[in-house]
Amino acid sequence: MNTSAPLLVTGGTGTLGSLVVPLLRQAGHEVRILTRHGRASGDGIEYHACDLLRGDGLSSALDGVETVLHLAGGPKDDDEATRNLVGAAQTAKVQHLVYISVIGTDRIPLAYFRAKLGAEEAVAASGIPWTTLRAAQFHDLALTLARKMSKLPIIPSPGGMRWQPVDARDVAERLVELALDAPVGRTPDLAGPRTYGLGDLLRSYLDTTGKRRPMLQVRIPGSVGRAYRAGENLAAENASTGQRTWEAFLSEQAA
Repeated sequence: MNTSAPLLVTGGTGTLGSLVVPLLRQAGHEVRILTRHGRASGDGIEYHACDLLRGDGLSSALDGVETVLHLAGGPKDDDEATRNLVGAAQTAKVQHLVYISVIGTDRIPLAYFRAKLGAEEAVAASGIPWTTLRAAQFHDLALTLARKMSKLPIIPSPGGMRWQPVDARDVAERLVELALDAPVGRTPDLAGPRTYGLGDLLRSYLDTTGKRRPMLQVRIPGSVGRAYRAGENLAAENASTGQRTWEAFLSEQAA
């Protein structure tokens, strides 16, 4: 890749992007970040105001860019936003499009996963050399869920639901490796080093924080419940594994 060309990062101020951008800077690369609202640039980082759902400002942000890391995401419309980015990247003749997705996009029958799958398909059909990494749920998401559920007098625990939470730092490091290398298409999934029942994750959070709450096992109905009980959200056998455990993450948060 052209080391003098800036890399564009969507979602560069989010949980994952705020870890990826410093790693790119440490590797000596200039970085452009798409944000909803403009801010002052500096220290090798440019901020470009842009709404991916409208596409305004994409052309100028992509000018001279060869590699794009598409990390922006939300509860809906990821497929539409990605199609807008892909169209602008095609015009700008981007040479490498790196996308972060979620394990189970093609197996979990929820709108969020369908949108992620649509985004994957837009990237793969773009004609731009691409790399897509599917990752498990971040430790941060598991922590947010545990904090919210621990406020309930009785915590519902979905029976049969398992997670392989991965540390966002492990994902960031892998994404930077992929972005600075040649495009590879679908790369092996990235999950955490251990698989947990969701109830076990919640109990470990309660133990770490010294809270006591009764837990009630519940059954998720329908096709969504069947998919989770079948482990459709879990990584394939050839998946890569992060190094940082959920227990270590919790200890850091407690400290």
